[in-house]
Amino acid sequence: MKGFLEDANYSIGLLDEGATLADVIDNCIYEHTHTGKKAFYVGDLGKLVRNNIQWQNVMAPIKPFYPVRCNSTPGVLEILGTLGIGFACSSKSEMALVQDLGISPENIIYTNPCKQASQIKYAAKAGINIMTCDNDVELKKISRNHPNAKLLLHIATEDITADEEMNMKFGTTLKNCRHLMECAKELGVQIVGVKFHISSSCKDLQTYIHAISDARCVFDMAEEFGFKMNMLDIGGGFTGSELQLEEVNHVIRPLLDVYFPKESGVNVIAEPGCYYVSSAFTLAVNIIEKKTVEYDKLLPSGVEQTRNDDEPVFTYYINDGVYGSFASKLSEKLNTVPEVHKKYKEDEPLFASSLWGPSCDELDQIVENCLLPELSVGDWLIFDNMGSGTLGEQSTFNDYQRPLIYYMMSFSDWDEMQDAGIASDTLMKNFFFVPSCIQLGSEDRFSTAA
Repeated sequence: MKGFLEDANYSIGLLDEGATLADVIDNCIYEHTHTGKKAFYVGDLGKLVRNNIQWQNVMAPIKPFYPVRCNSTPGVLEILGTLGIGFACSSKSEMALVQDLGISPENIIYTNPCKQASQIKYAAKAGINIMTCDNDVELKKISRNHPNAKLLLHIATEDITADEEMNMKFGTTLKNCRHLMECAKELGVQIVGVKFHISSSCKDLQTYIHAISDARCVFDMAEEFGFKMNMLDIGGGFTGSELQLEEVNHVIRPLLDVYFPKESGVNVIAEPGCYYVSSAFTLAVNIIEKKTVEYDKLLPSGVEQTRNDDEPVFTYYINDGVYGSFASKLSEKLNTVPEVHKKYKEDEPLFASSLWGPSCDELDQIVENCLLPELSVGDWLIFDNMGSGTLGEQSTFNDYQRPLIYYMMSFSDWDEMQDAGIASDTLMKNFFFVPSCIQLGSEDRFSTAA
C-alpha cells in the first residue's frame, strides 16, 4: 500500500488531552461567524479506529469491506485503508479512488447491481475480479466484458417485520440461482460465492438465520455444477451500536460455525458502512432566514392542534439541505436531531419549529416539527451522526458547495494506531498539533474533501 494520496489537500488535527471536539466546533463557529458563516463538518477520524477495534473484538474473523458510497472523503478512505479494511465500490470513480490508495484489487469488490459495460471493462483492466450479480442479463453483460470475473450471487432476503417494503428490490430467489448457474456454466463464468444484505431497519434478527441457511443451499447447489465457492458476503445493515453488533454476532456465529466452518475454506466478509462513519462526523449549519407561520400548516396531517394560539411558530432556513449534506433525507428518516449551539436558559420557552434547506424547494425540508428556543438569523445548529450518506459525490444543484471538513484525532487514538503498527511516517505528515488552548488558524489547513 502506497499510503496517503499525494495530492489530497487536507490535514488532521491531533488533539491535546485538554482539547475536545466540542472545543473544535466552538472555535470553528467563531471563525466562520467572522468569515462567511459556511456550513462545516468536524470529523473524528479516531472514531474509525475505535470502531475497527470494536469490530475486531466482536466480529473477527469476518473481514469488513467498507462501502465507499457511504462517505468517500479522503481522510476516511485513507484511515480505513491504513487499517487494512477492504472496499466495496459501486462505480468506476469509487474504484479509482481506492486504487489511488494502493489498495490491492483482491481487497476491492464491485457491488453495483446494475453495472455499465464500460465500468465492467474498467474493473477487468484494473484486475478487480470479484463482483455481484442477481440476474441473467447482468451475467451475460459481465461474461462479454470481464472473462475473468468471479461472481457472488446476490440472493434476496425477506424482512416481513420492517416498516419498509420487503427487501426484494435487488437479489435473486433460490429457484433462480439454479438458472443463473446453468447460464454461468454455458458462458464459462466463475461463481465463487453468495451475497445477501439485511437492512439496518430490520428488527428481527431471525432474518439472518434464514439468509445464512439460504446461502448454504446455494453453496450446495453450486457443488452440483462444479463451482468452487469460497466467499460469503453478509452485507451491511450495521448501525454502529456495539449492542447491535453483539446481538447480530450472537445470532449468526453458531450458524456460521455449522454451515461455513473454518475448515471449509469459506471466507466470510461484510459491508459495514454506517457502522464506521455515521457517528464520526458532526455538521454545523447556520440559520439564514426566519419566518413566523401558522401552527396548523406546520403540523403533520392527522395530528390535532394542542397549543395556545398566542404562541409563535417558527420556520427556519439553514445554509445546507437535501441537495447537499441532508441528501439521505429524501429516501429515509433523519436519524439525528438538531442541537442549538448558543447557550440558553433551562427554563427558556420552546416553540414549535421546522427546518428547511436553502433551495426554496418543497422537498428541501430537513425537520418537519421540533421544539427549539427562539433563534435568530446567524445562530448555529449542530447535527450529530452525519457521517453516512452525506459525504459522497457532490451535488450540482443550485451551485451547491460541499461544506469544509475539519479532520481531528485524539492522541489516545493515534497511540492505538501506533501500537497496532499502522501509523507510518507518511501518515504522520498529515497531522498537526492542536493544543488545549485551541487556535486552528486559517481554513487552508483543512480539506474541502472535493
